[in-house]
Amino acid sequence: MLFYALTISLSAFLLFEVQPMIAKMILPWFGGSSAVWSTCMLFFQLVLLLGYAYAHWLNKLAPRKQAMAHISLLAVSLAVLPIIPSPSWKHATMGQPSLTILALLAVTVGLPYFLLSSTSPLLQAWYARTHQGGLPYRLFALSNFSSMLALLSYPFLVEPNLSSRTQGLAWSAAFVGFALLCGLTAWRTSVETAVPAGEAAAEQTTPDIAPTWTARLLWLGLAAAASVLLLAVTNHLTQDVAAIPFLWIAPLAVYLLSFIICFESPRLYCRAAFVPLLTGSLAFMAYRLWPDHAKMDQRLVIGLLAMGLFICCMVCHGELARLKPHPRHLTGFYVTVSLGGAVGGLFVGLLAPNVFHAYYEFPIGLALCALVTAVVFARALGSAPRVWMQTGVAIMVVLLAGYFYILRDIMFQMVDGYTVVARNFYGQLRVKDEGDPRIDDDASRRLVHGVINHGQQMLSEEYRRQPVTYFCPQSGIGRGMKALEGHPRRIGIMGLGCGTLAAYGRPGDTLRIYEINPQVLEIAKRDFTYLKDTSAKVEVALGDARLVLDGESTEPSQLFDILVMDAFSGDSVPVHLITKEAFAMYFRHLKPTGILAVNISNTYLLLDPVMERGATAFDKVALVYHWSPKDDDNLCFSCSWTLIMDRTTAAAHPELQQEAKVLRQERPFRAWTDDFSNMFSILR
Repeated sequence: MLFYALTISLSAFLLFEVQPMIAKMILPWFGGSSAVWSTCMLFFQLVLLLGYAYAHWLNKLAPRKQAMAHISLLAVSLAVLPIIPSPSWKHATMGQPSLTILALLAVTVGLPYFLLSSTSPLLQAWYARTHQGGLPYRLFALSNFSSMLALLSYPFLVEPNLSSRTQGLAWSAAFVGFALLCGLTAWRTSVETAVPAGEAAAEQTTPDIAPTWTARLLWLGLAAAASVLLLAVTNHLTQDVAAIPFLWIAPLAVYLLSFIICFESPRLYCRAAFVPLLTGSLAFMAYRLWPDHAKMDQRLVIGLLAMGLFICCMVCHGELARLKPHPRHLTGFYVTVSLGGAVGGLFVGLLAPNVFHAYYEFPIGLALCALVTAVVFARALGSAPRVWMQTGVAIMVVLLAGYFYILRDIMFQMVDGYTVVARNFYGQLRVKDEGDPRIDDDASRRLVHGVINHGQQMLSEEYRRQPVTYFCPQSGIGRGMKALEGHPRRIGIMGLGCGTLAAYGRPGDTLRIYEINPQVLEIAKRDFTYLKDTSAKVEVALGDARLVLDGESTEPSQLFDILVMDAFSGDSVPVHLITKEAFAMYFRHLKPTGILAVNISNTYLLLDPVMERGATAFDKVALVYHWSPKDDDNLCFSCSWTLIMDRTTAAAHPELQQEAKVLRQERPFRAWTDDFSNMFSILR
């Protein structure tokens, strides 16, 4: 039993430790978008399905052939180590990189992940074969427990202390140990004879009956519902906050926790308690999707969504545990469950971004969860007295009809009132008008990315050419632009938005704008007039700003007077745009007297220490402006900007010192590099 437990524990730990690790490694190569994690999850779920299918097939062979085949694959997998992605996968221009991400992951971690995925069902099948009447499903719970430990260790232990390269090397070394242990277990199992498992035999009460197609469809539906909700909740959080490992891991951890409880201690899942909780959870999550829901503290929202997801997964996985077959059929059970997870991943990670204009997958996931669990509960009522069964089914039908009507209305509200709704790999974009410019001076048009305002223009003739929101003249960027007036300027802008910064263009100026999302450029040109109205010459380079600027052959030094970093993913700056290597590249493209302006406006992250360390590394001065407009100012928003420049430039512009704070190191803080960053350390 010790060999089984050690092998399964180590495989599960490595299986889930590599997920945030590899996703964080490649996140900068694909724009820092939250969709990178969804695509990675799709890959993990597909390979998990392949691993379970392989275990199901292998279990049909003779024990010695199983061992030889598996040991051979383990030996071959060592050839792909270490799991450090090749930089050759980077591409500056990439409209829909989902297939590229899948190919990268397949080449880098495909075979090791495949073998890790197959370990739990394979060893459970071996244990069931060699221990008659044993309880292999407890090994499944152990597997999930080790997986959760891996997930929780990453943001708190691994990410804050190890560079990405060191993480990859350490994981690869641990995989070598796993391969040796798994190979030894496979060989020992192949020569063992079946022995009774003592007390466990008496506890085995599941009859050895082949599962019906109805049962298999319920396995599939319950697993798919939980998978869709897992990914939908994760997307919902990372779009509004930031694409960071902590927000990837929290939903996945509660998802795994439900598996652990339901398969290790099934008595803790009680329908009488969880059915009302499920109703409340589904109602709360639907409420969160309503466009005009009341504002709540984001930490509370994260906690409540995690709790709601946990309850939904407890019901789905609790019912799965109730429906699990005799251990003789367990590999087929796991194949079906993993197929449900893969269907959920395909739906959220690949289908939804390319088919839907809005984030319909979340309400669809809620509807699927409600429907599948209702079917399971209706079947359970079949053994109740007829009057109770009819009453219960009638109540469920009424509740489902009302809930589906609410979800339909939510999906309608997601797009109602918007003049433009578009979506691709980089997220959802919507344009909305407020007020009538003929009678309202403050009539405006907003560009919304997810739920974040990513640009706004006043529609009245008096104000439409003015920089507004986070870019007002009194803000940090406004001060930087004014300080450099008086001569033709070359201005670099990373992140287009609706084009607001073009309002600072003057005759003789050149604006070079870097934008990763082609839909943003299309909307800025068609639905806003900043790019048309500016007096400056406008150049646009499509692609990830970091990768475009990094190409010395295609993008020689631009000699910018000011370079503005205003690229956002959700509510935060993508990490790869504020590392030491990124700052070095920015200064290569700036004149010696130039200014780097970074928009650090943020609700949840305090980026001041990151800016200070980046500036100090190049002996620069960092001035931070935390500015708030007057209460009656309808044009400007509270914002934070950092201006980073040479000391002689700061001395030449004393006006920049006004209402600014010089950033100095106030606590020990490790400088961020392409190989190391720790978002958890700067949470407000």
